[in-house]
Amino acid sequence: MDTLSSGDQRNRVQVDPSILNALPGVTEVLNVAYHGESAWAKAMRIAVRHEDGSNGDYFIKISTGADGLEALKGEFESTSAIYSITPDFCPKPMSYGTFQNDPNSHFYVCKFYEFTEGVPEPVSFCEKLARLHSSGTSPKGMFGFHCTTYNGNLPQDNTWCSSWEEFFSKGLRHVLNVREQRAGPSDELEAHLPLLFEKVIPRLLRPLESGGRKIRPSLVHGDLWCGNASIIDEGSEEGIVYDPASFWAHNECTYELGNWRPERNKFSRRYFQIYHSHFPKAEPKEDYDDRNALYALRFNLHAATLFPEQKTYLQMSIEEIQRLKAKYSQEGDEVRDFVSGS
Repeated sequence: MDTLSSGDQRNRVQVDPSILNALPGVTEVLNVAYHGESAWAKAMRIAVRHEDGSNGDYFIKISTGADGLEALKGEFESTSAIYSITPDFCPKPMSYGTFQNDPNSHFYVCKFYEFTEGVPEPVSFCEKLARLHSSGTSPKGMFGFHCTTYNGNLPQDNTWCSSWEEFFSKGLRHVLNVREQRAGPSDELEAHLPLLFEKVIPRLLRPLESGGRKIRPSLVHGDLWCGNASIIDEGSEEGIVYDPASFWAHNECTYELGNWRPERNKFSRRYFQIYHSHFPKAEPKEDYDDRNALYALRFNLHAATLFPEQKTYLQMSIEEIQRLKAKYSQEGDEVRDFVSGS
């Protein structure tokens, strides 16, 4: 069954059999509607009747090409991982795959929700996020993920690493390489990178895993900006997250709390405060604000890579690197002691 009516003969549509097979026991398609698009994917909403007589609404994301398939696989695997830990915090993922009738088109299907404008209220939202970060266990006990995940159309380097400093550095270098491929070189940015990697990153991240300290890898959403969290209950302002690009990371990391730092996001300081009432700041706490700034740097560099025509993101990244570099370059021997682990 692949020719299905939405109830109005003018809206009669073809639904690929692979999508139907991904849904449980469909006897009738009640409606198929366009639900928006981005530069790399489009979305549909499908309403169906199941064999038991119940109705169901599902969200379908469609992408094309090899990267499109990998991106949808990453979203499915990420959402599945989140759902396995906090099923009340994301849509139930159903499946992903390739169209039977068009091998170049691919889909991801999950439960559909009606959203209310605004960001979720912070108390419940931050409790769920902290529960996600504190409840799961990395399958390898390492930082990374078992497949590539995508931030928009930007693949992330999720290669497993035993050290958080190593994982973060490799991921940031990957983003910088992709940015240069897409937008061209920036002499100003390049001039600041040696000290960023040689001094700033070791100074801020190595203390997390030295002096008897350890970081337990947390499953993170990986792209938790205000556009990927919505209210599903207008009365309580209860919310969920979606469109993840997950990996196992430091819970404070980029694209989670680091993503909340820029003012263009809508997560206020109240969200930080409530989150840390459930999941305390890592030691050394005196480094917390600059760690957060470092993590936010990757968020801005992702944006500079996704939208290279918007020069503001690159300039903000350069200014933050300059600030961190100036601060830690002035620490002299103290920085060298941190970096050497002595």
